[in-house]
Order: sequence, then C-alpha cells, then structure tokens
Amino acid sequence: MIVFDLECVNGHTFEGWFDDSNEFEHQCQQGLVSCPVCETTSVHQKLSAVAVRTSSQATSIRNNQQDVLSRINAKLTHYVEKNFENVGTDFAKEALKIHYGSSTPKNIRGTTTPEEDKLLNKEGVPVIKFSMPEKDKEKLN
Repeated sequence: MIVFDLECVNGHTFEGWFDDSNEFEHQCQQGLVSCPVCETTSVHQKLSAVAVRTSSQATSIRNNQQDVLSRINAKLTHYVEKNFENVGTDFAKEALKIHYGSSTPKNIRGTTTPEEDKLLNKEGVPVIKFSMPEKDKEKLN
C-alpha cells in the first residue's frame, strides 16, 4: 500500500491510497480518482516529503533507544527493590493470602513457576512480571 499526496486542477489537496504507482496511473486513466471536494477527475500527484535515514543515524537512534530503556529498567528495578518485600519462591502463596484477606496487603516481589502463574491468573490475582537483574554475589559481601 502506498499513499500519494494528490491535487486537483482547482487546487484542492488530498491523499490517495493505492496498491502501487501503476494502480494509481490505471485508476486515473479510467477516471476513478476524483477530488473529494469538487469531484473533478483532473488530478495529479504532488511531490511528497521524503525522509532518508543513513545507517549511522539509524545506529544512533537504536543506541539512544537502548540507553533510554536501560535507564527506565534501572529506575524500575531500584523502585521495586526499595518498595517491595522480596518473598522469593513463596510469591504465589503470599499473593493468594493477600488476595483473599488472610494477610495484610503489602507490596511483594518474588518468583513463580508456570503452574503458579496459571493459578494466580485463574484466581484473578493481579501480577506484573518483569526480569530484574541478578545482583553480583561478590559485591554483596
């Protein structure tokens, strides 16, 4: 699908969507392309702005996106570490207790198995899953 900027002989501009440029030409020759304002079929294609991105620009954009994602992940990880209790592999059990009112509501984090994920989903327990980077064990001592 390609979009062309079109203009009629009366100066009205509009867009036209076509499979390709040959289809545009074919439809124009048959009088099928008309101005939506004045309905004239005397229409021509206008020059469209074109953006050309060099490989160095694309690499720079990708690097910038990765940098932004890394900073967001670092902030999210820091927030979760400071504001959520790590219940480890007991996450599903603790989440169910909180969900059913057997335990005081609190922010928790931990790990689950695929079976526990299914159970939590079935019980309607809201869970957000994302990977947190593992701490370097040598730096913890």
